[in-house]
Amino acid sequence: FPSHDRVSLKRVGFKASDLKAKSFEAALRSRQCFVTDDAMALIQSTSIDIVIDATGSPAAGIQHVLACCEHGKHIVMVNVEADALAGPLLARKAAEAGIVYSLAYGDQPALICEMVDWARASGFEVIAAGKGTKYLSSYHQSTPATVWSHYGISESDAKLGGMNAQMFNSFLDGTKSAIEMAAVSNASGLMPASDGLQFPPCGVDDLARVLQPRESGGVLSHRGQVEVISSLERDGRPVFRDLRWGVYVTMAGDSAYVRRCFKEYGLVTDPSGEFTAKYKPFHLIGLELGISVASVGLRAEPTASPIDWYADVVATAKRDLKAGESLDGEGGFTVYGRLMTAADSLRLGGLPLGLAHGIKLKRA
Repeated sequence: FPSHDRVSLKRVGFKASDLKAKSFEAALRSRQCFVTDDAMALIQSTSIDIVIDATGSPAAGIQHVLACCEHGKHIVMVNVEADALAGPLLARKAAEAGIVYSLAYGDQPALICEMVDWARASGFEVIAAGKGTKYLSSYHQSTPATVWSHYGISESDAKLGGMNAQMFNSFLDGTKSAIEMAAVSNASGLMPASDGLQFPPCGVDDLARVLQPRESGGVLSHRGQVEVISSLERDGRPVFRDLRWGVYVTMAGDSAYVRRCFKEYGLVTDPSGEFTAKYKPFHLIGLELGISVASVGLRAEPTASPIDWYADVVATAKRDLKAGESLDGEGGFTVYGRLMTAADSLRLGGLPLGLAHGIKLKRA
C-alpha cells in the first residue's frame, strides 16, 4: 500500500512486522494491519461489526453510512463534516436499519453532549453548552496562505510536520466551531443564537457569570444555547484561565435548596448563586475513541447521536467573489462556515457548507 500510509501507521506505533498482511482475512488471522482503498469491501465483510469513518469528507461519510445501513454495521463518525450536513437524516436511516450511528468520543461534540446528558439527568436546566477556541473576528478572513502566522508556526515547520494548511485554517476561521456546534445542537436540542456564534472571551472561573441569559447579566440570547468561548480578548490579550482545548456546560438551580447546595459544595457560581458550570479542560481526539467503540459494541449505545435538524452551517463569503469563481469549501480561500438555526437557513436559502466544494458561482 502507499508509502505515506506506511509512514502514518509507523508514526502512531505500528511496527514493520504489523504491516505485512496481504489480505483482510490474513490480517484478522495474524492480528496485523491491512490497508486498502476499497472501503465498501471492508463494510461488506462479515468479520466487521463496527466501522469508523475518519475521512472528514461529507460525501464519503454519507456514502459509508448508507453502506453500513445496507450491510448491518454500526458506525462511529469521526466525520463531523458529514454529520453537520446530513446527520439527522443519517441517524434516522441507521435507526431504520437497526444499527447504531454514533458521534466520536474525544471529539468535542460527543464530550459536550455527555455533559448535557449528565446535567439533565441530574435535574439541572442546561443554560449553555459548548467549547473553547482561539478567536478574533479577523480570523474569519484567514486563508491557507495566512494560517501559519496566526498559529505562530513557520511554513517550513508546518510542511515538515505534514500539517494541512486548509484543515488547520478551518479551525481558525470559525468553520470548525460552527460545524461542531451544529452537531451538538442536532444531538441535544440546544439552539444557536439567531445571529450565530458570538465567541465571547471567557475563562473557566467566569463561565457561570458570562454564559447566562442577557436579562440576567450574561451574553446569551436565550436559555438552552450552544456557544463557543474565546481564549483571546478582543484586543488579542490572552484570557485568564482559558478553556481553549476544553468543553463546558452551564446550568441553573431550580430552587433555593439547590442553589444553597451549589454554595455548600464549593461550586463557582454567578453573583446570584443561580447559575454554575462544569467543564473539562481537554479533549483527546483519537486517544479517547475507544470509548465510542466500547459503548457501541458492548452496550449498543451511541456516544451522542442526532435527534433532529435544529442547526445548519452555511457557506459565507470571506471576500467579494466574482461570477465564475469556484468555492473551495471548509478552511479554504473563499468561504467560512456560519452557524444558524435550520429554520433561518431554509428561509435564507443558504448553501450548506458541506456542499460548497468545487461549485462555480453564477453571479458575483
